[in-house]
Amino acid sequence: LGIPDMVRQLTKGEKSQDGTSSFQSLMMSLANRVGMGNIGGVATAIAFGGPGAVFWMWLMAAIGAASAIIESTLAQLYKVRGKDGYVGGPAYYIREGLGRKGMAATFAVVITVTYGFVFNAVQANSISASVQANFDDAKGLAWVIGLIVAALTAAVIFGGVRRLSAVTEIIVPVMAVAYVGVALVVVAMNIGEVPAMIGHIVGHALGFEQGDDSALDKVRDQA
Repeated sequence: LGIPDMVRQLTKGEKSQDGTSSFQSLMMSLANRVGMGNIGGVATAIAFGGPGAVFWMWLMAAIGAASAIIESTLAQLYKVRGKDGYVGGPAYYIREGLGRKGMAATFAVVITVTYGFVFNAVQANSISASVQANFDDAKGLAWVIGLIVAALTAAVIFGGVRRLSAVTEIIVPVMAVAYVGVALVVVAMNIGEVPAMIGHIVGHALGFEQGDDSALDKVRDQA
């Protein structure tokens, strides 16, 4: 197994030309995967799709984990040396691996627009909504939160890769540990409800509860 070597490379690997360590590079990558979407997205899915949505999120997580490994592997295989070091990603392996320059250019443009105006907007909106939900008089609070988020983001981004890596090296581990820790605490506090919860999730996802005779009788009575 290569796990010991992986750990060694993460903790003692050489730094890149811009001074970024292997661990910092990993944290910058994880920062793109762990965030408000893990909380707001799950809550929204359950609100609209019911308990069964969790089952399909589990399934998609398994498929997504496999596709993420493949994407990361392709990014390493088809990365190219740039002015300040190696660069890579979907646009590069689409161009270099598939030979589809037009598709690669289209992907690069679309992902630039979505990251700049869509993904960031969703994150900022989730932060703003969660804060406003805890205050009765939230008029104007959205603007304040938006300006604070924009200022903090600018302070990090305009500091270059060194500042970005230094910030994510601290924030991402804390954020990930807190996220998992809080989830485990909530489960532990409601451990007696876990069997029923799993039953609801599977039942709603596969249609067991929807097809239950008593549920059908209630629908008929209401009709």
